[in-house]
Amino acid sequence: MSSQITTSFVEQYSSNVAMLSQQMGSKLRGSVDVEKVTGKNAFFDQVGVTAAQLRTSRHGDTPQIDTPHSRRRLSLADYEWADLVDDVDKVRMLVDPTSSYARAAAAAMNRAMDDVIITAFNASANTGVAGGTSTALPSGQKTATSDQSDGLTIAKLLAAKKILDDNDVDPSLKRYIVCGPQQISDLLGTTQVTSSDYNVVRALATGAINSYLGFEFIMSTRLNKDATNTTDRLVFAYTEDAIKLGIGKDISAKISERADKSYSTQVYYGMSLGAVRMEEEKVVQIPCHEA
Repeated sequence: MSSQITTSFVEQYSSNVAMLSQQMGSKLRGSVDVEKVTGKNAFFDQVGVTAAQLRTSRHGDTPQIDTPHSRRRLSLADYEWADLVDDVDKVRMLVDPTSSYARAAAAAMNRAMDDVIITAFNASANTGVAGGTSTALPSGQKTATSDQSDGLTIAKLLAAKKILDDNDVDPSLKRYIVCGPQQISDLLGTTQVTSSDYNVVRALATGAINSYLGFEFIMSTRLNKDATNTTDRLVFAYTEDAIKLGIGKDISAKISERADKSYSTQVYYGMSLGAVRMEEEKVVQIPCHEA
């Protein structure tokens, strides 16, 4: 049972169980490729680039073009959340907190899902027939080195766009930027009031629009800082198929009575999932300074 539940007893004169500020839903699930997975590991085959051969004679031999194949491995991990509501506590409280516990559990699961996706952006991807080779995000997929003196700028966004364009990324694929609140503030600070860019970024900051330079912006407070330069927040540009989110078991809930816990009500949530970067050319890391 949660040891903090006594703060909601009737003596507090509160008729509601309020949810403290927290991210409730997954912000990134809708921006990646989601696939149902059965088993502990899943493999996804890929076909590489080939070139057409010029025909130089009549009735010549048919050319043999060896198509390159590659493979990515995704491994599932299990996540759980549970807490108990004692029947005695229900009597002492003005409301039953079970539904609030369920909301808190679902929010925790969704945040964990976003963390898995964020990790996949620049973690080593398991490649090869058995997934035994680690493939890192190359330096060419980073707009700059770490240890930055500036935050997110329009120049960095243009550099990320150029990297994707230079990689011949299909322009029909949706492109995303996941960044934090500080990065939106950075953009407002680096554009002039008289520029058209400023008006667009200001609309982005107020939520009037959510796209700029061909990127749909997603704001997240869960992005990590650089491991060696802790003043740099790692922002990412990516396409809708850059990350594969494999779901073995989607978020599920069980609220039931526990006879072994004095018939307390248990709120239980669980899920099984994993994520892997499918193609380095479709992810761009953008280090951004944060004071």
